Amino acid sequence: MSRAAFSVLFAGALALGLAFRLAGLDARPMHHDEANQAVKFGALLEEGEYRYDRTDHHGPTLYYLTLPAAWLRGRSTLASLDERTIRLVPAAFGAGLILLFLLLQRRLGRTAVAAAALLAAVSPALTYYSRFYIQESMFAFFTFAFLVALGRYAEHPAAGRAALAGLLAGLAYATKETSVIVVAAGLAACFVARGWGAVVRAAEPAGVRGYRWTDLTLALSAALAVSFLFYSSFFANPAGFVESILAFSVYFQRGVEASGHAQPWDYYLRMLSWSAAGGLVWTEAFILALGAAGTVWAFMTREPGTFWPRFIALYSWIAAVIFSALRYKTPWNLLPFHAGFVLMAGIGIAAVGKAGGGRPTGGTTVPGRQLRAAIAGVVLLAGAAHLGLQSWRGNFRYAADPRNPYVYAHTSPDFLRLVDRVENLSAVHPNREAMLVKVFAGPYEQWPLPWYLRGMSRVGYWRLAAQAGTLEAHVVIASQENTAAVEAALGDRYVSEFYGLRPGVLLTAYIDRTLWERFLASRRSPHE
Repeated sequence: MSRAAFSVLFAGALALGLAFRLAGLDARPMHHDEANQAVKFGALLEEGEYRYDRTDHHGPTLYYLTLPAAWLRGRSTLASLDERTIRLVPAAFGAGLILLFLLLQRRLGRTAVAAAALLAAVSPALTYYSRFYIQESMFAFFTFAFLVALGRYAEHPAAGRAALAGLLAGLAYATKETSVIVVAAGLAACFVARGWGAVVRAAEPAGVRGYRWTDLTLALSAALAVSFLFYSSFFANPAGFVESILAFSVYFQRGVEASGHAQPWDYYLRMLSWSAAGGLVWTEAFILALGAAGTVWAFMTREPGTFWPRFIALYSWIAAVIFSALRYKTPWNLLPFHAGFVLMAGIGIAAVGKAGGGRPTGGTTVPGRQLRAAIAGVVLLAGAAHLGLQSWRGNFRYAADPRNPYVYAHTSPDFLRLVDRVENLSAVHPNREAMLVKVFAGPYEQWPLPWYLRGMSRVGYWRLAAQAGTLEAHVVIASQENTAAVEAALGDRYVSEFYGLRPGVLLTAYIDRTLWERFLASRRSPHE
């Protein structure tokens, strides 16, 4: 592929990836995990303070790196934030992952990188979770950047490359404590891939030949320094870094017990390969099949200089096996290894377009090579078009629909009716945003209410109605667990309405009858 053709194709893939990641960022209701993260960021934005919590929320990079986006958009308080502002950050890192592929152009070839960029741009999984205000998109970016730096160090050991790899490993750790899994997978894959060349071709160096212990010390120092910087809240809370290490026991226990998130070993494989819930077909089998082809080629070819395909393949499969072995599974955890599958799929396309699966030889005519390349191009475009259609459905038409396999315990669009109702009621209340609202629900039923009611100054939250003392308020919102107690206390002085929060979770809103009548009066035509 010529340099000009590559530039056009890569730029087109990047533009497509940006379109899928940036369009309509405020259309989908906030997931409760997103809302939780956003409110925590709001505290940092307003007060300039952050303290790491080892029982929840993961690492601090998401919050600190959201600050520039908020400042650029003129946001200085939680109430002034909106979905587009905060979701711009993971979307940018999702697009940045595509840009990282550019660093491998000389190592994998233009065809493989251009194909991988196109597939990453339209992958339903990569696009969907790049639009979530959670750590995963940023985590996948830092993980892949670490892999690139590690591979470059393995090629030509140098102190600067070791420090860069350590810095990126530290950023991955500062994003999610569980980065130890992907860092370990990357190190193991790099060692095996480097040694594989010595077995297949004696000309390639093996193991750790040429590596220096001083480089390891430098890499560890860089990783510790950057992770300490973030977890300590830039030295304001030095104990935060220690807490991040103590969090290993918390996440290990979750991984084993998997309370509420236990899934079979093939959960990720089934999600990516095939889903037909409700009659809608979703599949990224095209990427998986090409990724498998790329993996086979990487280990069967006799070409020199195939360290990178082996390295990426080994990392992807090792990480996939580890995450699949853990009982605790959430769908966005597939991003760090699925990005590797996408890159291997690009390698697979390039291999299909080569004569005999290797470099073109004198026994293959130019027309024959061109025909293979044309067939590979048609296959790629057809597969990408199908993936793009699914991404459009998943990100826009069925963004919160349970039939979408990437939707996980998501907030129902019906919940937004409750938010609109509270806002409309406050608009006719004398106190406006200071209208008193009481919420009686457990944490799982409360969120994402704190995000959506962030502009109201008098909202209280209790797990049980009995904990609140008096239950009266202008608006009362209760989970099913609390409805009996609330109705007994409020009697017939309130009007009740029902709203779906997410599948299987119902909330009841109780509205003071006087306020309700005032609201109805505001809706009547003046001619009535």
